[in-house]
Amino acid sequence: MIAVVDYGMGNLRSVSKALERVGQDVVVTSDPAVIDDAAGMVLPGVGAFPDCMRNLTDKGLANPVVDFIKGGRPFFGICLGLQLLFTEGYEFGRHDGLGIIPGVVVRFEGDPFSGDNKLKVPHMGWNQVVWKKGDGAQTPFDSLADGDYFYFVHSYYVVPNDGKYTAGTTDYGAEFVSAVGRENIFATQFHPEKSQEKGLEILKAFGELVNRWES
Repeated sequence: MIAVVDYGMGNLRSVSKALERVGQDVVVTSDPAVIDDAAGMVLPGVGAFPDCMRNLTDKGLANPVVDFIKGGRPFFGICLGLQLLFTEGYEFGRHDGLGIIPGVVVRFEGDPFSGDNKLKVPHMGWNQVVWKKGDGAQTPFDSLADGDYFYFVHSYYVVPNDGKYTAGTTDYGAEFVSAVGRENIFATQFHPEKSQEKGLEILKAFGELVNRWES
């Protein structure tokens, strides 16, 4: 079973439906006990970094999420679910993240009203991902080709302290990290549940990792 964590800030229905479409047993939950029983976890997120962290903490979910990840079970973060893994974010000031991946979350330099030389922020729409070959361990990204398109909606991006976490990059004015993958931790800045065939391919591969862990 895959637990999709409900902390009041996620695109829960589309994420759970996408996982069900690729054959996964899914429960949307805010119950730490249900999370603890799950074989895999998906942490979605829509909104602002500090609001998401506040909700996770207020609902008593921050520690269960961290414990789940540290326990070695397969984890997948989507959009803010990626950003929350990092040490700190700089949206509306400085705020602590979950501290799983050393690094920061910062804003794109740009403004849609400041002239043609500026990036439009948020970065919204379809963009390509270039995949970094890993150390041979299986990931949900293994079947994907460089240049595949995925759907993005975000104004902030992650900057890991160590490149070993980088699984994929995207160009938007400059290269930024759009996917991470290390041991049992996988996450994307883009929305696989909104990325049609290639997004479902990622979720299916993640589900296969969960099934393997469960068996």
